[in-house]
Amino acid sequence: MTRVVVTGMGVKSPAGNTTADVFAAVLAGTSLATEIPGLADAQVPVTIGCPLVPFEPLDYFGERELRTLDRTARIGLAAAIDALTDAGVGRGADGGPPAGRCGVYLGTGGGGFATLESLIVGHTLGREKVPVHAVPSLMSSSTASRIAIRYGFRGPCLTFNTACASGATAIGEALRAIRSGVVDSAVAGGLDALLSPLAMHAFARVGALSERTHAPERACRPFDADRDGFVMGEGAAFLVLERADLARARGARVHGEVAGYAANCDANHIVAPLRDGSVAAECMRAALGDAGLGPADIGHVNAHGTSTPHNDSAEAAALYACFDGARPVVTSTKGVTGHLVGGAGALEAVISLLSAREGLVPPTANFTGGPEADLLDLVHGEPRPVPAAPVLSNSFGFGGSNACLVLRPAPRS
Repeated sequence: MTRVVVTGMGVKSPAGNTTADVFAAVLAGTSLATEIPGLADAQVPVTIGCPLVPFEPLDYFGERELRTLDRTARIGLAAAIDALTDAGVGRGADGGPPAGRCGVYLGTGGGGFATLESLIVGHTLGREKVPVHAVPSLMSSSTASRIAIRYGFRGPCLTFNTACASGATAIGEALRAIRSGVVDSAVAGGLDALLSPLAMHAFARVGALSERTHAPERACRPFDADRDGFVMGEGAAFLVLERADLARARGARVHGEVAGYAANCDANHIVAPLRDGSVAAECMRAALGDAGLGPADIGHVNAHGTSTPHNDSAEAAALYACFDGARPVVTSTKGVTGHLVGGAGALEAVISLLSAREGLVPPTANFTGGPEADLLDLVHGEPRPVPAAPVLSNSFGFGGSNACLVLRPAPRS
């Protein structure tokens, strides 16, 4: 089977805008949730979230280009540029794989939702005219297209929406495309920026968000008995994937390998997971099988672990079943970063590779105890040293969309 390696990683997130900053933040194990200005004025019932660490857009874009980019596109394109720079690929694909054999695979749950909200409100109140670049700003595929245009990538340019599994889906489908010979390389990842009044109000109404607004730093509590919902985050993460032999031939630095992927659907409920986790367990087993591995080969699991009551109990049951009751080492880094929706699986793939390579599993923020501790060996309190080994990264979305990735770390240099 064709091996697919990771030669570049880029992030824009609540935990930082470099992979080193992100890893340091998740190792610290402290939630980054805070009060979001403007949400209280808009009478949103949940006013906390994990906002993006600011970055300077002019480091990435000229002023003229910047005027045509909505916030989502800025975040996603900047993260992709970082990943390609890390891989040694310049604009026009200089230094990298042939542009005609490179694809773009992007996942997003909300697309241009916040931009649409802003345009509707501004237009309705007569504050602003509809800008000439409104249509491309609203297109959920816009960021993927801008990545392809900037670098001249002429392979498939695809955008996936599998809700909170979107980023992992994009990476997995890029893996399949490289293995099957459709492309030789790909930029793959996910993004979302949904800390806007309408989006937050909608997620609050469906009961997904933590209502612990008086103590934002304690609101996101994956697998904890006192959890009451997730904390919304925003950001983007991208990987550059290449055929291993071609990456080696061009002397690329390798961060690790995407070794396995599987996706399936609970086919149960539009927002609730299947309570027994049986279909999610099948997805994990299939991803392990795709990587040619068994449960005993996995060093740890970066769980989806959103801090919602039903999701975490279903995932714990799924992990217990997949690992035949062996209580795998598990963390959920959403306790620190919040839930990036379409960007979550991609950011967690980056964190998983870094964790496996450094031999340190980040602690799960705010965990004090709960019944899931009987099923899982949940890392909390401080980072856990572990031997270098493959890691399983889980992503589960509304509609029952499940996507699981298996990642192998590169040896430490």
